[in-house]
Amino acid sequence: MILVIDNYDSFTWNLVHYLMELGVEVEVVRNDAISAGQALSSGADAFLISPGPCTPTEAGVSLDLVAACADAGRPLLGVCLGHQAIGQHFGGRVERGGLMHGKTSALVHDGTGVFADLPSPFTATRYHSLIVNDVAAPLLVNARTDDGIVMG
Repeated sequence: MILVIDNYDSFTWNLVHYLMELGVEVEVVRNDAISAGQALSSGADAFLISPGPCTPTEAGVSLDLVAACADAGRPLLGVCLGHQAIGQHFGGRVERGGLMHGKTSALVHDGTGVFADLPSPFTATRYHSLIVNDVAAPLLVNARTDDGIVMG
């Protein structure tokens, strides 16, 4: 089961539906309705932190869950705000990038993780204006836009 942390964003449900199409059992919990400890003891095999309208610091349990997953060695994927939370937890800077709402970029990746079996580059539609810079160990960047923005 994948536990999805909903950061009050409608795109969360697109992600949930995609996971369900893949045959994954999904549970969705709002970011202010669970603690990191409760999430880890929920029986989830992995965690997904959803997009949302705020910053990682304002995103309920998101930063605490990143820390808890890192400490426990549990699988975690962050999309948009979730990606920013992971980057911020590990010392990256979340800052304004160009306005990319509904625009596309070529995404170049190394074929690992969620990018396995996907062509590189591929065209991705972007809906964010915040980016993560200064990504440091233990994180490894495995995807960037054609202009160098970290995407994975």
